[in-house]
Amino acid sequence: MPHQLHLNYFAILREQRGLTTESLTTTAETPRILYEELRRKYHFTLPLERVRVAIDDAFVPWDEPLKDGQSVAFIPPVAGG
Repeated sequence: MPHQLHLNYFAILREQRGLTTESLTTTAETPRILYEELRRKYHFTLPLERVRVAIDDAFVPWDEPLKDGQSVAFIPPVAGG
């Protein structure tokens, strides 16, 4: 069943996507499947192992079930200075 999700991108993923946020409809059942779909579609260079995922502002495992209306953030490693 399709889900309407609100996506947030940070750092290099934001640069590669060209957007900070977007809404989309997907049939992905987990963040893992969703990220791999987005990676192919938008040519993200970071493998899943280098990114963390949060749903509704809380870090979650990659196999957490996705539900309609959730906010999903993909957070790559960020260099500080």
